[in-house]
Amino acid sequence: MSIQNLDRILAPRRIAVLGASHRVGSVGNAVFTNLLTSGFQGVVYPINPKHESVGGVQAYRDIASVPHTPDLAVICTPARTVPGLVREAGEAGVRGLLVLSAGFGEGAGSGANLREELRGAMSDYPGMRMIGPNCLGVMVPGLGMNATFGRGTAQEGGIAFISQSGALCTSVLDWALDAGVGFSYFVSVGNVLDVTFGDLIDYVAQDPMTKSIILYIESLREARGFLSAARAFARTKPIIAYKAGRFAESAKAASSHTGAMAGEDAVYDAAFRRAGIERVYEIADMFECASLLRRGRRPSGDRLAIVTNAGGPGVIATDALLARDGRLAVLADETMSELNGFLPADWSHGNPVDILGDAPAERYAQACQTVLSDKGVDAVLAVLSPQAMTSPTDVARALIAVAAKSRKPVLASWMGGPSVREGASLLEQAQIPTYRSPDDAVQAFMHLVKYSRNLEVLFDTPRDIPVELGSSPELRLRAIEPGVAEDGMLTEHEAKAVLSRYGFDVAEAVPAASAAKAIEAAERIGYPVVLKLNSPDITHKGDVGGVKLNLRSPDAVRDAYADIVARAVKERPEARIEGVMVQPMLDTAAGVELIIGAKRDPVFGVVMLVGAGGTLAELLADRVVELPPLNERLVRRMLESLRCWPLLRGYRDSPAVNLDALVSAIERVSYLLSDHPEIAELDINPLLATPERVIALDARIRIEAMETKGEPGTYEHLAIRPYPAGLEHQAILTDGSSVLLRPIRPEDEPMWHDMVAACSEQSMHFRFGAVVDPMSHGLASRFCFIDYDREMAIVAEVGTGPERRLAGVGRMVGAAGLDDAEFAILVADPWQGQGLGRLLTERCLDVARIMQTRRLTAEMDAENSKVVDLLRSVGFQFLDTNPGERLAAELALGSARPGPESSLS
Repeated sequence: MSIQNLDRILAPRRIAVLGASHRVGSVGNAVFTNLLTSGFQGVVYPINPKHESVGGVQAYRDIASVPHTPDLAVICTPARTVPGLVREAGEAGVRGLLVLSAGFGEGAGSGANLREELRGAMSDYPGMRMIGPNCLGVMVPGLGMNATFGRGTAQEGGIAFISQSGALCTSVLDWALDAGVGFSYFVSVGNVLDVTFGDLIDYVAQDPMTKSIILYIESLREARGFLSAARAFARTKPIIAYKAGRFAESAKAASSHTGAMAGEDAVYDAAFRRAGIERVYEIADMFECASLLRRGRRPSGDRLAIVTNAGGPGVIATDALLARDGRLAVLADETMSELNGFLPADWSHGNPVDILGDAPAERYAQACQTVLSDKGVDAVLAVLSPQAMTSPTDVARALIAVAAKSRKPVLASWMGGPSVREGASLLEQAQIPTYRSPDDAVQAFMHLVKYSRNLEVLFDTPRDIPVELGSSPELRLRAIEPGVAEDGMLTEHEAKAVLSRYGFDVAEAVPAASAAKAIEAAERIGYPVVLKLNSPDITHKGDVGGVKLNLRSPDAVRDAYADIVARAVKERPEARIEGVMVQPMLDTAAGVELIIGAKRDPVFGVVMLVGAGGTLAELLADRVVELPPLNERLVRRMLESLRCWPLLRGYRDSPAVNLDALVSAIERVSYLLSDHPEIAELDINPLLATPERVIALDARIRIEAMETKGEPGTYEHLAIRPYPAGLEHQAILTDGSSVLLRPIRPEDEPMWHDMVAACSEQSMHFRFGAVVDPMSHGLASRFCFIDYDREMAIVAEVGTGPERRLAGVGRMVGAAGLDDAEFAILVADPWQGQGLGRLLTERCLDVARIMQTRRLTAEMDAENSKVVDLLRSVGFQFLDTNPGERLAAELALGSARPGPESSLS
């Protein structure tokens, strides 16, 4: 996750083309010609030892011979020559590479060897960055730069297009030129050996001309960096993604229900949702979706009202809405009464609102305005079918006027050809999304709905481990004892013991290695009981007749034991049979059977699954996948997305389950997974949710060692870093009172409002550069909802219980991570003069060292003498500035201090 030296590739002044050629049809010729003819204002050096000139431009034998060091070297030569040329470029001081050459395959053999040789060559030159290999190249239309071997040059515009497929790039470019779509950046990333999707998202995020990003993804690496960058960008501008390769067969080898059900595509879906990325499933939808999301208005829900002058199109729109899990808005009685007051007697008297074929523009406008005013309507779709009595252009003008007065989205479907063209054009010019068919319009509405929901998730940052779990951190971290089933399956007894450490209610399961022991256990537990096969080699017991239910006597237990063991030996003679597990028989009819699962994904780390459970879990396929860590709101969203959600809330005569206990159970699994990166797979199936309790009837955990690179508490096995509670620190103010210095949390927003409200106008001006509205949710969101991988804010919390207050905050923000960060501090006026500013600053410096920040910078008003003196006292060096300018200072940081405060855990 770094944008270091990316400007050498994406904003170069001097470019060397290694392999530039006279030969028409060669990559070197195409790249060099494109650079010369695209309007690039910098210098282009052709590098070719066989030619004195290329294209009328003096050529050079090698990159060391050029008169000035190039920013970027574009390499178009055969793969075998590339590592050597990279070393020559590195020796010449080049730090930007664009490797177009193919032949660095992902499999074994010579391609893999060349790939590692190329990686090694780059590692010899710190700061060298590379896009590629095996890519089409890069275009930056705003610079007139076309460093590709494609035909045509992209027009300038607001879309950053980043693609893993070079062939797709050429097709997209051809389409975009025909459609008049422009780009801020057009990047083919190839094999992604160095510069990643996350790096590029961070880079283009700094460009004010970039209004949206479109991604074509085949595979990802460094998922945490990608999600961190995407989440940061998506908070203000849309990202659209098309993921190729949706139907991978990797789930076939899974040893659990979760492994089979949480396939690759479901995991990418979860990651995109969590990052605020809107996913499209058709290439043709990418640019239409980008245009739609840039227009700004988003619905607060999925309730759509349809206003139409024809019944058939209204039905088409309704079918499309329900097929995509949208909801037809139920109009309020007041709305119905108002519509009855001006619509003809034969109107549809419901939603869709069919205002009949003779509807003039005024009727359309009044109907749309009425339903937009209904609190139960989140958006309106106006559908027009051209009829002799209706003017599509006049209706468009009327709809534009109505939409301008509403904050809710208005979409339009002007069906037809030449007769509706002028009206449709007017609607598009007015930024009203307009489509030729109701089906396309509804699809657009559901994109808006999903996008709006995904943005809400961006502001959820779950804690790492809450104190309410009921057991100490030491006890939880020992939940899986060293040496227990290393790289293997825990027994059911062991798995349930792990869950118990996290406060889980589990059905007692007693191992029995003989029929006599099984009867003894049943007598102790109390009849009726369940017997289940106990074998480390047989995962799905039901497949071999390994489960016997509702056993009510010793004879029934004896017979069941004999049958289970005999069938297991017959079906799986190679398996180890260790007897049975005996547990109480619970009445599953009184509740809903669910599954909670997890697996370690090779890209995104640990992922979680919740769904309908029991023996039919895979067949029902009613599940949702999410990335831990989870909080209550994320868990509830998961449950609400399930088809069995009505059963959980109470359906007909069946009572609702204990939702609070269910949410807590799912959160506890999230905390367990956060604590234990060695968990490779986990199944709790079935999990029985009843009105009174939530209990794990069966559990399975597979352990597999995981290598980690960072410090404990960095949660390398999670794609999204949780709230770092390990950075919390108690301190004492000069008056002897206690203050908690800790990272800021999303739920701090109300206290943040109060803190800013307690600041004088001067304090606001010193910190924000102006007097701000302390109640602004937008401002608070920006400061309270942060990504701990790329920024950090340490707040000072004073008081206890309902008297808790935020007294100040120190903040460190980097462009794309915390390698270099800007520092700023605010202490609310009531707490100034008590030593809090120094405590906050020193704690922020400690945290910066822990997070391996190399340098802090700060800007401040020259009149802010308290902060100037404070920063000088802790080692900041002030830079020379002109009179009247804000002061600037910087501090080079060393490594983290030793001791417990150096841990993020």
